Amino acid sequence: MKRLLPVWAALLIAAAPVAALWAPGTAVAAGAGVTFQETPSLAGRVAEGKLPPVEDRVPKVPSVVFMNAKDKTPGRHGGDMRLIMGKGRDVRLMTIYGYARLVAYTTDLKLVADILERFEVKDGREFTLTLRPGHKWSDGHPFTAEDFRYYWQDMATNKKLSPLGPRKKLLVGEELPEFKVIDKRTVRYTWSRPNSFFLAGMAGAAPLFIYRPAHYMKRFHARYSDTAELKKMAEKERLMDWSVLHLSKDRMYTLDNPEMPTLQPWMNTTKPPSQRFVFVRNPFFHRVDTAGRQLPYIDRVIMNISLRDLIPAKAGAGESDLQSRYIAFEDYTFLKESEKRYDQSVHLWRTVKGSHIAIYPNLNTKDPAWRKILRDVRFRRALSLAIDRNEINQVAYFGLARGGNNSIIEESPLFRPEYRTLWAGFDLARANRLLDEMGLDKKDGDGIRLLPDGRSAIITIDTSGEKTEITDILELIHDTWLKAGIKMLPRPAQRDIFRNRVFSGDSKMAVWSGLSNGIPTADMTPDEFVPTRQYQLQWPKWGKFMESNGQAGEPPDLPEAKQLLDLMSAWNNASGLSEQEEIWHRILKIHAEQVFSIGIINRTLQPVVVNNRLRNVPAEGFHNWNPGAYFGVYRPDTFWFAGKGKDRG
Repeated sequence: MKRLLPVWAALLIAAAPVAALWAPGTAVAAGAGVTFQETPSLAGRVAEGKLPPVEDRVPKVPSVVFMNAKDKTPGRHGGDMRLIMGKGRDVRLMTIYGYARLVAYTTDLKLVADILERFEVKDGREFTLTLRPGHKWSDGHPFTAEDFRYYWQDMATNKKLSPLGPRKKLLVGEELPEFKVIDKRTVRYTWSRPNSFFLAGMAGAAPLFIYRPAHYMKRFHARYSDTAELKKMAEKERLMDWSVLHLSKDRMYTLDNPEMPTLQPWMNTTKPPSQRFVFVRNPFFHRVDTAGRQLPYIDRVIMNISLRDLIPAKAGAGESDLQSRYIAFEDYTFLKESEKRYDQSVHLWRTVKGSHIAIYPNLNTKDPAWRKILRDVRFRRALSLAIDRNEINQVAYFGLARGGNNSIIEESPLFRPEYRTLWAGFDLARANRLLDEMGLDKKDGDGIRLLPDGRSAIITIDTSGEKTEITDILELIHDTWLKAGIKMLPRPAQRDIFRNRVFSGDSKMAVWSGLSNGIPTADMTPDEFVPTRQYQLQWPKWGKFMESNGQAGEPPDLPEAKQLLDLMSAWNNASGLSEQEEIWHRILKIHAEQVFSIGIINRTLQPVVVNNRLRNVPAEGFHNWNPGAYFGVYRPDTFWFAGKGKDRG
């Protein structure tokens, strides 16, 4: 018997905000008496009895996507969407773009239930998660609380599989949560103190996966499978033991194990290595539109692997239906010229990083003389003042971007102008005065300032050597720094070598992109501003120390860094949004004053090449890793092809 769309659900849609694209699903409805519509590409398998009908595939309470937002219209099923990537491991972008999460961000950065039917939070420390009734994995097996229990008891707290313990976002200090299965659809995580990372962690571009398909993974676990059989399987794949075998099969994020069931809108059918990966629709996906069509609209996503340097040309030649990866603003003119020839459009989305490019003085450098100088805030301020950001904006970005610090931008509700502008104006006279005050007032025959040990102030900046854009910008900075008596020498290297130099302290200064999240809200973690990870290039050894719970790296010994850590702890234990907001502002003020990283330019533009037949891709959007997941927050499962035309793979 076909499941009808309930009458009362139509009222939900009528009352929905016009701007809403995403809403917590309570029921699917387009009107009274309307039935679910079978997906044409799956109809044959349904008729043959190989798949249940759509009304039995979607959850009893699906997640409803309202198609009344800007740039969104109800679509139709069918078609192949082509992407071009530069390496095989880019298959993980399908998890990022697909953006199926327990809890997800809306386009206005509100957290709503997605895979979950609902969630309840008590005092910021107790989280009750309720699953959708009838929700299934891509292989049709029920998705239940057992999948959460398996992850927690058999993986996260299993010393063989997780020797370092659960992921940090599951800890409050050193405290593990109390995990409890309430019933088949409900689980609860409880800490004695608030966990401010938990919800946002589940909504991230690289999300906190706190579940696994237990029915699939158990066959590779010593607790549930025959030891001798596991040994045979491990030996066959030339793996050391069952734990390594289990890890090799656990590809929730990377999506490079086609056998592993998924909850994402498309599932991989291609085992790596390959130059062409084919993703097909998940027939049990949990989202529907208001007309009863199961999402995604698009049948297949074809990911072709190419040489990275060729991708802009291939995108310009119409070989991709949706492309932002591996193309940059410098490609815009060429791409724009190809629009009419290949029936495509080039949109410019705004990047929302703290800075498109930033310079990171390594406060943990091995060189004792340079370490002392780089830790003097006057030196960092002087270098920032000696950058002509307006010139860089005009030369590299046609005046379309904006100079400023590596900090939050206007779109964030936490924004204050001084966070962007403090010590970021071009003032060579003031820069020179600060350097003189430090005692760097003597110069060599070439006009380069002398360090206390007699060496000329020639500072090498390490780069990954991947973007000519960075080289061009560093040349402009070189000229103005030279006027302040500081000579800069760029040193490009492969990414791994670049990072190792920074991590070891061999590097004195490095160039990389700025803060990944320039649009935070008060309830998002400020950990990017605090020594928390080795990958933070201004204090890698402090970050390693905190990341490893004091087992590696160096303990922070700069008063301002210690202050940031204290504020981070206070934010973690904050009782509400107002307290979190106040802490955020204190952190942002310290950063602006201390210039721990030197921002150059932000609000740059990212070209997005779109096939003109592809609908529901916004003409304007923000292009960001986290939050946003690049295209993810705009729900590619809602993109669809209009008109006629041969679909190409």
